[in-house]
Amino acid sequence: MAKTKAHSLFTEFDINLFKAGKHYRLYERFGSHITTVNGEEGTYFAVWAPSAKMVSVIGDFNYWSGVEHQLNVRWDGSGIWEGFIPKVGKGSIYKYKIISSNNNIITEKADPFARRCEHPPKTASVVWEDDYDWKDQKWMKNRKKNNALDAPYSVYEVHLGSWKKQIEENRFLSYQELAEELVNYVAEMNFTHVEFMPIMEYPYDPSWGYQLTGYFAPTSRFGYPDDFKHLVDKFHEKGIGVILDWVPSHFPSDDHGLGFFDGSHLYEHPDRRKGYHQDWKSLIFNYGRNEIKAFLISNAIFWLDQYHADGLRVDAVASMLFLDYSRKDGQWEPNIFGGREYLEAIDFIKEMNSEVYASFPDVQTIAEESTSFPKVSRPIYDGGLGFGMKWMMGWMHDSLQYFAKEPIYRKHHQNNLTFGLNYAFSENFMLPLSHDEVVYGKKSIVSKMPGDEWQRFANLRLLYSFMYTHPGAKLLFQGSEFGQTSEWNFDGSLDWHLLEFDVHKGAQTLVKDLNKLYKKEPALFQKQFSHEGFEWIDHGDHQNSVLTYIRKGENEKDNVIIILNLTPIPRLSYRIGLPKSGTIKEIFNSDETKYYGSGNFKNKNLKSEEKSWNRREHSIELNLPPLGMLAFKFK
Repeated sequence: MAKTKAHSLFTEFDINLFKAGKHYRLYERFGSHITTVNGEEGTYFAVWAPSAKMVSVIGDFNYWSGVEHQLNVRWDGSGIWEGFIPKVGKGSIYKYKIISSNNNIITEKADPFARRCEHPPKTASVVWEDDYDWKDQKWMKNRKKNNALDAPYSVYEVHLGSWKKQIEENRFLSYQELAEELVNYVAEMNFTHVEFMPIMEYPYDPSWGYQLTGYFAPTSRFGYPDDFKHLVDKFHEKGIGVILDWVPSHFPSDDHGLGFFDGSHLYEHPDRRKGYHQDWKSLIFNYGRNEIKAFLISNAIFWLDQYHADGLRVDAVASMLFLDYSRKDGQWEPNIFGGREYLEAIDFIKEMNSEVYASFPDVQTIAEESTSFPKVSRPIYDGGLGFGMKWMMGWMHDSLQYFAKEPIYRKHHQNNLTFGLNYAFSENFMLPLSHDEVVYGKKSIVSKMPGDEWQRFANLRLLYSFMYTHPGAKLLFQGSEFGQTSEWNFDGSLDWHLLEFDVHKGAQTLVKDLNKLYKKEPALFQKQFSHEGFEWIDHGDHQNSVLTYIRKGENEKDNVIIILNLTPIPRLSYRIGLPKSGTIKEIFNSDETKYYGSGNFKNKNLKSEEKSWNRREHSIELNLPPLGMLAFKFK
């Protein structure tokens, strides 16, 4: 067996940090790194495989033979194998051939730290580096105010493979093409942020990207790593933040992946009660192992550091928090205190958030978390998990359930829309209408609505108007903004031809204008996570199915009055109480003809009357459009 040349990027300090689980830049040491040793150009390789008795680099440069390039195991007990191979450079394809000390099991694994992977279904790693010249210095310098909790935060969720296809060639759009088409579209729609469903390399298209094998490589389906950087750069050029879906909760058991990596349960927990996810038939990281915590936290940091991501939406947090998640009695073991909380995973989450915000205080981490676990988006020093925001799943379920009902029955269910305000400020909530709501027989958002076509789209406009005037950040999945009528198909393209029809064009225009309203009116974002930013006028008019409330900014002059008529019956001369006397002007009407509304119920400047109503001394009469939202400000 021929040994690789001895070389190392690790210092003793690196090794100590790695063993302690405190090395958060492991990508600078592990993986493949093009370098020069004693005047000879080549590539340094390093991989963690403590249960191996031999590790070789195999690739297109040695006919995939495990004989020529055997790595050297470090003397310090770290389990790291490393070595330098001359004349191997950018674009070389490779894997690690690992012979385990456990029964001589032989595996061929992709590099866990590879910066680029082969295009699926091929599974090898690619030696890669780029010297991308970032042009987003202005954005990076000022992004703190764009990502702040008191700034507008409206997110367009995108699955890059199905947003739009190149029809003539029946293929994905490339990162370069998306840098024009997608960037311009998101900017035109006035969203503040875009969120990509997982773009880290994954082998299986129907997983939508949630079964990762290449944690440090943007998927090669759409181009090269520097092409993806170009896409991020272009979003930043337009003043749009980029959030990446991140999956530290589980990983697939594909032969070339992390599972049983060195012939042992290295990345996954050895106890299947903690190491195997029954719902997703995938493996679960061993959060109690220091090296695994360092791997995952380094991965989070990597995307923020190397790809200038503005935030991470962390997938399936609930599955990480509880030992009994989706398990029956006897399928899980309580923690040392007899509880169901997964203490090691909770510690990992806190450590991850601490390091992210310490290194990048101008980004956000966002938890997809569906339980009542307390203080998910509260600081760690206050006993929280340290996320910046949390998805408000209760709001989503209650709102969709309400809007699916025939209007004649809504008077009995108004609590669906009002209950969420009882806990709306217990977390920093994001209101999500995500991809999960338009798959597996759930129908598209507009197809959930009752009535004829006009009523379905009026309900859709009303739902979005409620969402944008409700406290919290916003998230809308691709296609929902123009009323996609069919369920999302990951293998197809959005039905862009629908925009030839006025009813779909109207829905799209409404979302565009709601984003504009949200960004323009401080009352809709300055206190969106505080009870000080919201006040009911009347939540009890069940009989008419009308809701009225005030959104408040830092200055009283910015306050916005919202009225929702949740039935198709116009309410003429409908009276509401006002917080003071004066004249109010209409600043938004979801029933305008440009949105495919009736356009028949406009309210010009209206002067208040000294007539007590809704426990207020001043009031006013309005004409409420059917299934419509009105927004007013004092002149």
